[in-house]
Amino acid sequence: MSTIELTKDNFEEIVSDNDFVLIDFWAAWCGPCRSFGPVYEAAAERHPDLAFTKVDTEAQQELAAAFEIQSIPTLAIIRDRTLVFAQPGALPETALEDVIGQARELDMDEVHKSVEAAQNGGQEQGGGQEA
Repeated sequence: MSTIELTKDNFEEIVSDNDFVLIDFWAAWCGPCRSFGPVYEAAAERHPDLAFTKVDTEAQQELAAAFEIQSIPTLAIIRDRTLVFAQPGALPETALEDVIGQARELDMDEVHKSVEAAQNGGQEQGGGQEA
């Protein structure tokens, strides 16, 4: 499976239809992004069961802002509609494979419980403070 161009228009559909989505935030002018591209494409070929997507940060500024992208390339992984990994920098092939392996092994029930606990805890602690 080749990579999918991710946009604000198809984001919800792609994330809803796929349990495991990798996102490469990049731009054409970015040298490290161009170096990472073939590594990312090769990983997409090795893992046809995963959705490998790319976001052109120049064309999709709103989507890049939603992920608070500060430098590119940045790799993000969404599992079961939950962001489980985000890191800037061009990863070498072995590091990318390691990250994919770790993300595959996550117990998503535990991840969801942790996210829910963090959200509930944050709401209780923030009581009474207004902006």
